Amino acid sequence: MIHSLLIPLVMLAQAQQPATLRIAASSLASVEVHLNARRIGNQWYEEDASLSGPSRIAISYGQPHARGRKVEGGLIPLDTVWRFGANMATALHTDLDITLGDLKLPRGDYSLFILYTRASYALIVNRGTGQWGTDRDATKDIGRVTLASRTMAEPEPALSIYLVPDAPDPRTGYAELRGALRIKWGTTELTTNWRVDQ
Repeated sequence: MIHSLLIPLVMLAQAQQPATLRIAASSLASVEVHLNARRIGNQWYEEDASLSGPSRIAISYGQPHARGRKVEGGLIPLDTVWRFGANMATALHTDLDITLGDLKLPRGDYSLFILYTRASYALIVNRGTGQWGTDRDATKDIGRVTLASRTMAEPEPALSIYLVPDAPDPRTGYAELRGALRIKWGTTELTTNWRVDQ
């Protein structure tokens, strides 16, 4: 009788031991530009209680970490469309009509992917949203933006995306808001321009 009670007690003790801590290979990240005005028709309106807050341009992405692995030609495959992050597809949301590189995008939601070839990098904008990063439907591609690339002296251990606004000239108003999209990982920095359309 005593022997039959020991087995459940041992199982209970094992079940109560703390779980092993595991570090994720990626984390969630986002970057946003906020504009304290909202465009309605041809007019800009300062933020007030009647509006739903400032206009924003936002990119949300799974942020993979290299952890000693090769980035260019490894984690970012050569001659293959890459999910541009980890897990879910990288998402672009804009409350404003914008131009990214030379590609015009009406306000809305998009997914972003990268094509890396020996000659260049291209950002692919896709109208599909909410999908897993490897589930791109190429028939929903809106266009591609050529990205300038440069080699950085110090490697970036995790994929990092930046939306860097230029300060608008107060005399020209909100429609002159523009900036740079910067993508850094490994020893590569990729860039293109963005601007708010009139």
